[in-house]
Amino acid sequence: MKLLVVEDEALLRHHLYSRLSESGHVVEAVPNAEEALFQAEQFNHDLAIIDLGLPGMGGLDLIRQLRSQGKSFPILILTARGNWQDKVEGLAAGADDYVVKPFQFEELEARLNALLRRSSGFVQSTIAAGPLLLDLNRKQATLDDEPLALTAFEYRILEYLMRHHQQVVAKDRLMEQLYPDDDEHDPNVIEVLVGRLRRKLEGSNGFKPIDTVRGLGYLFTERCR
Repeated sequence: MKLLVVEDEALLRHHLYSRLSESGHVVEAVPNAEEALFQAEQFNHDLAIIDLGLPGMGGLDLIRQLRSQGKSFPILILTARGNWQDKVEGLAAGADDYVVKPFQFEELEARLNALLRRSSGFVQSTIAAGPLLLDLNRKQATLDDEPLALTAFEYRILEYLMRHHQQVVAKDRLMEQLYPDDDEHDPNVIEVLVGRLRRKLEGSNGFKPIDTVRGLGYLFTERCR
């Protein structure tokens, strides 16, 4: 998943970038609201983590502006303010959940994963489609109860397609799941990765869940649950 982290404290920003990247996400970490608005305008994101105590434009105003621009991705706020009024104000501004500083990374990750599941229409930590099962916590896939040997990039593509099942996903959207920088995009990479993924998924029972929609992108044809 592609995440936007907005945190002015450099050490915490670096820590979040490192830990979330290690968890398999593509992360764009910025120190202020102005850069966050630029990133949100230029790229698609699956979730944002926003500190309320930003310099200049504060976190609440940033959230309000993102929502007024039609950005519907989940927002998890970070706040050093422990009283309930500040939490209510953050949620009323358009945030979906909050974590109070200082926090354990495991709690933040659990809340983040729950928001991502709900935004994709899933409530469990697994996604199933026919003989294919994806474990979102362990980042593993099985086919007919046998583990699939997927690279990190193949897994990211598969998870994104399954989260957006029965929807056409453009190559550019898949590229954003692999690389944080636009300069690194090479559409040929997606074709190679999807080709490898198809070969690993196609079972003896005719299970072929990924279609190419010429000129548009890729479609995970099976209904996921």
